[in-house]
Amino acid sequence: MSEPIRFSGSLPGGVVPPPASAPRPPWLDRLAETVRDAPPEMFSRFRPPQEGGRESAVLILVGPNDSAGQDVLLIERAHDMRSHAGQVAFPGGSLDPQDGGDAVAAALREATEETGLDPAGIEVVTVLPQLFVPPSGFVVTPVLGWWADPTPVRAADPREIAEVVLVPVSHLAEPANRHTVVHHTGFRGAAFEVPPLVVWGFTAGLLAGVLDLAGLSRPWDESDERTLPERFARGSRYQRGAPR
Repeated sequence: MSEPIRFSGSLPGGVVPPPASAPRPPWLDRLAETVRDAPPEMFSRFRPPQEGGRESAVLILVGPNDSAGQDVLLIERAHDMRSHAGQVAFPGGSLDPQDGGDAVAAALREATEETGLDPAGIEVVTVLPQLFVPPSGFVVTPVLGWWADPTPVRAADPREIAEVVLVPVSHLAEPANRHTVVHHTGFRGAAFEVPPLVVWGFTAGLLAGVLDLAGLSRPWDESDERTLPERFARGSRYQRGAPR
């Protein structure tokens, strides 16, 4: 059985990860090795354009949990945003001038602004291939990090973030928690049940690729198709053929 999912709003002061007491799991280093030769199509069907696109970065942050496993840090976007309202994502955003064109700096800065974490406790493991998100025009660099020294996190900017969520990797790898989501535009892609949330779209595609390359994926029923609930589809700009 998976360890519990922890939400910032259910705990006083936010989510408090356990003290650092575990070494970096071998699967993270295995992932860092295999991703070097992995085609971007492992994560998305779209390659970045040769010119244009909004440079951005996201942080895929993995840390220890109390059950001798690992958690992944996710955020739920505020429900009243004009786009992507209520959707689950990795912390991240556009590169700003102060980032100096450095995607790692941008991912850490955005994660700090959104969740209040202390970036000093994060070991950058590797950088994944750049990916393109056609609905928003973002060229995204995913940054994989190990939370060597975890600190409390919360929805630091309620205007943008409704919740900060720690999801066990074991929960994401459990076949019963995976299905194929169907958007009303015709988009179909991998999805994860993180009750009461559904992780889908670009974020689910990244998670699926990470699990595959890390050797953590288990066979799941890809024919199990479910319509995306309206609360998660509201405000999305996904169109037919968007990233997995």
